[in-house]
Amino acid sequence: MTAANVFIGIDVSKAHLDVAVRPTGDAFRVANDPEGLAELSARLAPLGPALVVLEATGGLEHPAAAALAAAGHHVAVVNPRQAHDFAKAIGRLAKTDRLDADTLALFAERVRPEPRPLPDAAARAFEALLGRRRQLVEMRAAEQNRLGSTTAASVRKSLQAHIDWLSRQLDKVEKELGQAIEASPVWRAKDELLQSIKGIGQTVARTLLAELPELGTLTRQQIAALAGLAPLNRDSGQRKGQRTIRGGRAEVRSLLYMAALSAARYNPALRAFSDRLKQAGKAVKVRLVAVARKLLTIANAVLRDGRPWEAGVAPR
Repeated sequence: MTAANVFIGIDVSKAHLDVAVRPTGDAFRVANDPEGLAELSARLAPLGPALVVLEATGGLEHPAAAALAAAGHHVAVVNPRQAHDFAKAIGRLAKTDRLDADTLALFAERVRPEPRPLPDAAARAFEALLGRRRQLVEMRAAEQNRLGSTTAASVRKSLQAHIDWLSRQLDKVEKELGQAIEASPVWRAKDELLQSIKGIGQTVARTLLAELPELGTLTRQQIAALAGLAPLNRDSGQRKGQRTIRGGRAEVRSLLYMAALSAARYNPALRAFSDRLKQAGKAVKVRLVAVARKLLTIANAVLRDGRPWEAGVAPR
């Protein structure tokens, strides 16, 4: 059996990694710790697999993916929804760690997802900081909502103290994010290029840097699909269904949608684009999704060309 015929699926949990090998059907389990990762690399080395597939599991997959990539394996970290939909499509309704690993191995063999370069330690740390910022913003907003509906003095005092603490933590995280960008000439240059686009501010630029590292390296169609902003057809026979968007990287998609609210007003090119869609009878949400997709296309072109955005100059 050649390496081109071997595919590996790995189901990741906090304590262990379940590994399935296709087409042999072999399976084994190792601990999700440094010793287990060393054992995993040693057992996969003689197999020389064509592809190793893991699910994105909130960061638990990072050590295994990094260790395998460092060992020279082609690694793809896939969206869990893709794997779940694939399992349903082939009629696998039961769920165990071993079955999930075998499904991922079959997914690797049949679908062949494209391996992507894995983020380095600095990029992962930046992504974690950005995630923490998001959590702090959400918690502060929830406490502010409670403060607005509470009249008891003692409760209001407690809520205000917590809001003040969350604000201080948020300021600290913002400072650390800024320091991370300043420490990297590449990130600093990309951050400045992205913020040259009217409609993209600090938060959106940082999210794109962390959550969409492929920006500037793919075509506009590919980057739109990756962000979940590519319209999907829903046609059948003579019926022409309404185009919808779904999937992709939810955090990127939602922030670009919010950025589109500003860009459709203050970015001259995108305001004109939105006005044309309005004159064509397009609904508000349809216009905003189109503006978000156009904003992403401009960001992709700006990073690809390494030139700041200029009003009236269309990206190549």
